[in-house]
Amino acid sequence: DVLDPERLIQCPYNKHHRIRACRFPYHLVKCRKSYPEVAKELATCPFNARHLVPQADLSDHITKCNDKGFIEQDIVNQFSGFQREQMNAVSTWQAPPCDEDWETESLEQSDSPFVW
Repeated sequence: DVLDPERLIQCPYNKHHRIRACRFPYHLVKCRKSYPEVAKELATCPFNARHLVPQADLSDHITKCNDKGFIEQDIVNQFSGFQREQMNAVSTWQAPPCDEDWETESLEQSDSPFVW
């Protein structure tokens, strides 16, 4: 079960390390400092920071990553929620009253010549 916090996960820095899923993020931080040469060769998945893969395999991992679907669905949900908010939003803006009367002003100024 992917959601089981007691499930054992293999460390990407040292293949002999097997860590419980609930402790895995903490272990990654600690192990990254202990194995800086291995850390330089690994890339982090943009969909799940727990996925560390060789840099050469990152693009392949991105296309197959199971967590990509969760992110894409989240984006779709946010976008549709935003659209609903836009449709339900009612503008309360009102134009301020206008005291100008261009017709009257043009008649009053018709005697004076236009000066640039």
